[in-house]
Amino acid sequence: MQYNKLGKSAIEVSSIGLGCMSLKGSKHKQGVEIIRKAFDSGINFFDTADLYEKGFNEMLVGEAVQDFRKRIVLSTKVGNSWRADGNGWDWKASKSYIVKTVESSLSRLKTDYIDLYQLHGGTIEDPIDEIIEAFELLVSAGKIRTYGLSSIRSNVIREYVAKSNISAVMMQYSLLDRRLEEEMGAYLLHHRISVLARGAVAKGMLINKQAENFLQYSSSEVQHIIRNLHAFAKKHHVNNLTVALSFVLSNEAVTAALLGINTPLQLTELIQIKEQVRSLTGAEKIELLSGVRALYFTEHR
Repeated sequence: MQYNKLGKSAIEVSSIGLGCMSLKGSKHKQGVEIIRKAFDSGINFFDTADLYEKGFNEMLVGEAVQDFRKRIVLSTKVGNSWRADGNGWDWKASKSYIVKTVESSLSRLKTDYIDLYQLHGGTIEDPIDEIIEAFELLVSAGKIRTYGLSSIRSNVIREYVAKSNISAVMMQYSLLDRRLEEEMGAYLLHHRISVLARGAVAKGMLINKQAENFLQYSSSEVQHIIRNLHAFAKKHHVNNLTVALSFVLSNEAVTAALLGINTPLQLTELIQIKEQVRSLTGAEKIELLSGVRALYFTEHR
């Protein structure tokens, strides 16, 4: 397993991380076992959020990592508050809310610090200076080691890059979502801020799910990309997951790809192929993307 620095921080994360949102409380024991087996395989990066299952996902993760807490990178997110009736949530981005809410996450995670604390969204209308003050206060207090954003809004990302010490931005990136390549990837790389890629298998369509319209691509365009992927994987005697991850991690701006594993079988497959994941050459990328048009961010630019 390769390990990479998280932005300008001293934190090192495995190039493949576990996105724990897919682990459900209804299968608590299985979720705990998946996290522990992932750690045994070399994965040290585990991501959750206070929003997931109304905090129960954080509790599951916290229980699972107790025996090796000091040896992993634990990431969670803040900014969304469930309504009292449980019917949806509201955006809460303020200094007081963040400083207060971190205590609940720490308790659920059974830890006294969070390695990476991310704003779970964000708009250009938010009190950004105040939000940054909250994160910096938590760093100074030792509650968190560093902070970042989970966002695809270019205008919001630029504000935080200009004004704060963020270490990472989590955003979608895959063969079916290459909006990062337009300019944001190079921009974040220049500022030494890590991209944490989610959605590497595009809702499973790059693995085994039926093709459908995706972002600006029609279902026929998605099918074309999948055919390219199948042909490339067959030629190189690997499976689709290997190629999908290789593509994502070949982007110099990407520090880690977070996968939403939710069954023991999926984790076993990942463990079997993780050593086959490699950087693709320029020619190989061109081959994969033959006949594929570029995508661009159309909002929040």
